[in-house]
Amino acid sequence: MKQAVQVTILGQQYTVKSEAPAEEVRRVAAFVNEKISEVAAAKTVDTLNSAVLALMNVSGSYLRLRDAESSRDESLEGRLRLLLERLENACPDSAESRRG
Repeated sequence: MKQAVQVTILGQQYTVKSEAPAEEVRRVAAFVNEKISEVAAAKTVDTLNSAVLALMNVSGSYLRLRDAESSRDESLEGRLRLLLERLENACPDSAESRRG
C-alpha cells in the first residue's frame, strides 16, 4: 500500500507516494540533495541545470556499476562452465548418464 512521505529537496517540499518505507524515501531524498549540492557548489548554475548535472553524474555511476556487475557475472559464468567441464572430464560416466 502506498504511503505519502514529505521530503524536502533544494528547499522545496514534495509529497512522495511510495510503497517503500518512509525512511527509504527520506534516504533517497537526502542522496538527491547531496548530489545536487555537489554540482551546485562547484558551479553557479540554476536549479534545473544542477538537477540535470546531478542526474548525469548519478546515471554515469549507475551505468559503470551495472557494467562492472555484468562483467563479474560473465566471468563467474565462464568459471562455472570450466568447472563443469573439468567435472565431466573427471567423471565421464556421470556426465553420460545425465545426458542420456
